Amino acid sequence: SKCVLCLQMSWSQVFHTSCLVLLVHLLCLEAVPISLDKTKVNQPEDKASEPPPSVDTGLHYDRYLREVIDFLEKDQHFREKLHNTDMEDIKMGKLAKELDFVSHHVRTQLDELKRQEVSRLRTLIKAKQDIEGGNDMAVDHQALLKQFEYLNHMNPHTFEVEDLDRLIKSATNDLENYDKERHEEFKKYEMTKDHERREHLKSLDDEGRKKEEEHYEEMKKKHADHPKVNHPGSQNQFKEVWEEADGLDPEDFDPKTFFKLHDSNGDGFFDEQELEALFTKELEKIYDPTNEEDDMVEMEEERLRMREHVMNEVDTNKDRLVSLEEFLIATKKKEFLEPDSWETLEQNQAYTDEEMREFEEHLAQQEEDLSQKASDLQKQRDELERQQEQLNSQKVELQQAVEHMERLKTQKVEPPPEVHVEGNGQHYLP
Repeated sequence: SKCVLCLQMSWSQVFHTSCLVLLVHLLCLEAVPISLDKTKVNQPEDKASEPPPSVDTGLHYDRYLREVIDFLEKDQHFREKLHNTDMEDIKMGKLAKELDFVSHHVRTQLDELKRQEVSRLRTLIKAKQDIEGGNDMAVDHQALLKQFEYLNHMNPHTFEVEDLDRLIKSATNDLENYDKERHEEFKKYEMTKDHERREHLKSLDDEGRKKEEEHYEEMKKKHADHPKVNHPGSQNQFKEVWEEADGLDPEDFDPKTFFKLHDSNGDGFFDEQELEALFTKELEKIYDPTNEEDDMVEMEEERLRMREHVMNEVDTNKDRLVSLEEFLIATKKKEFLEPDSWETLEQNQAYTDEEMREFEEHLAQQEEDLSQKASDLQKQRDELERQQEQLNSQKVELQQAVEHMERLKTQKVEPPPEVHVEGNGQHYLP
């Protein structure tokens, strides 16, 4: 059996950047054997047993997280407990308590990892202080370390049960919030795009505005004119992948074989990255990067919607992974065999009219604030220029006074006649 301890998150590419989506895969499971028809499918070659490549979660403590996982994987007792611990117990902290039974060698390595991480955080705090110009201020590292909730800052020397518990809970919380935050960012993106379009229209004359609106409607129509999109996670959708991507006869579609072919790391699960890869064919029906009317940011949002939908339908234990068992159960449901039509993004506006109104009010307030700041800065600039002129004037006057004194020093002034005083009388020498 191949044991893997993995906290991973996979997210799709936005602006050509790979983003990660998956939360915690902390179970060690053996892939289920699948019977393949070797006359129709080339069975993947057996490769030397290698762990799947580590996936960057995008968290600022990603390296620390993955190194902790790597060391815990090496302990036999911990791996066995993982095999018998469900996701809810992991989240509740029951798994963390097993750290007390991990070998001394692994614990020593974990202690060193924590010391390095605390040192890294202190360096970051110091660097931030230097940038902000607080070089002469004393730094209370203990107080500042409180913001990093994934480790116990009160004990910077040893890795304890509380550290593992904090790490699991922090990663779980941070990664689970990813989709929500990404949806909010996309909503802002769409509202900003619409706002800028409206502002551009205001700057045009009547004829220019009419042409721009006609062009906009034409682009919308062209974008909506695409082949039918299969319902994500349906039999029709998977059969299309089976035929076009795998090159197999749709009449020979077999869920088990399909799962095996697309479980790219062979761990017995579909993670979110593997699921999203299955939607590429559907997305290509709607989006083409060479078309003016197709927005690639919207394509990635559509991919996210598809993946979320399938996860909600199939991932019954909510561990953000689809096991073979969950997959096979889903293929027997009516939703898989006779799905409803799928409504794409152009049929579902990302924001409401009320949200758009609030967004534009917020932008107007921001513009007003910026305008006020600009006005204040201009006043400060004018005042500084006035003071500079005054200083320059004083400088000129001072320079003139110095020059006058110098001229006086260089002038030859005759001394007054010498006077001798005798008795009560005064006599002046000729």
